[in-house]
Amino acid sequence: MRILDRYVLRSVLSIFLTCLLTFVFLYIVIDVISSLEDILKQKVGLLILIKYYLSYLPIIFVQVSPFSCLLATLYAFGKLNRDNELVAMRSAGLSIFQIARTVIIFGALVSFFVFLVNDRLVPASVILTKKIREQIESGTKKSRDKEHQDIINLAMYGLKNRLFFVNKFSPATDTMEGIIILQQDPQQNITKKIVANKGVYKDGVWVFYRSITYDLDTTGQIIGEPHYFDEEVMDITETPADFLTQRQNPDSMTIGQINDYLDKLTHSGATTVIRNLKVDLYRKFTEPLTAFMIILLGIPFSLKIKRRAAGLASFGLAIIMGFLYYVLNAVGIALGKGGIIFPAVAVSLSHIAAFITGIYLIRSLP
Repeated sequence: MRILDRYVLRSVLSIFLTCLLTFVFLYIVIDVISSLEDILKQKVGLLILIKYYLSYLPIIFVQVSPFSCLLATLYAFGKLNRDNELVAMRSAGLSIFQIARTVIIFGALVSFFVFLVNDRLVPASVILTKKIREQIESGTKKSRDKEHQDIINLAMYGLKNRLFFVNKFSPATDTMEGIIILQQDPQQNITKKIVANKGVYKDGVWVFYRSITYDLDTTGQIIGEPHYFDEEVMDITETPADFLTQRQNPDSMTIGQINDYLDKLTHSGATTVIRNLKVDLYRKFTEPLTAFMIILLGIPFSLKIKRRAAGLASFGLAIIMGFLYYVLNAVGIALGKGGIIFPAVAVSLSHIAAFITGIYLIRSLP
């Protein structure tokens, strides 16, 4: 590594770590203050608080890393410009890309690390912090009771093109009540409807009580006589654990878990759910690129910081560009989940725009 690269990297890295630690500290302080009433009311111990905020660190890191990268880029290159070091580098024959190369590589490495943290640590952190938060807000005893709380109005897309609608699912007893199962064919026509008062999972199988099965034609009309059973062993491969996972949102699932769930839904006909899950899956790959894209957008503005007035204007423009980047990202995700554009295009829209804009602005610099 050249001496110049080490000099630039040391400046960017020190500011990045300073911003990161500052944001983490402020995040924790603000959260403690906002939850202080519950903490004092429930007499939450110091060890529980430490465990809570340690588990929250991966989530905070993923959220504040892009903005830390932006501030580090603006400050480091702004300082080079103000001290006329940038002029010396250009006089030595270095191009803007050669000067910014170290920071661009640094942004790529931060994005890769964010990707690992977001996939390996954040899902477990989301689940753990939610559990501890419930314990802080409602007390230890109530929190333990909530682990076995009944799930009301559960809907699930299962294997063999089945749609499950359950009025109440009790994890403590592996029992379902008010069950409706709709069986679909590959063309999404309902071919069978199963209604049962109760279902109990025991010895590895589901046993339904007072169940009625209706066979339907392609128009939804009943074929023949319904089949009634006081007790029936059902051919259902889903376990209680599968029903429990339906409470999880994609933020608390790894890439592998979302992929597995998508495989189960492939032939279910649940097009809307599949499309939304694909958007969430692709986001797992593209959102870590935010740090890299923010650095690309920040470089051309940071290199214009020389005088105080110009520096403030460039800093403000960089913040605005970052804000527009997040707005475009939110719009793209909404369009993807609405089925207007393909999921892969939806999550990549803001990144493509940021990459093209950043490269263009850098190449436009004198």
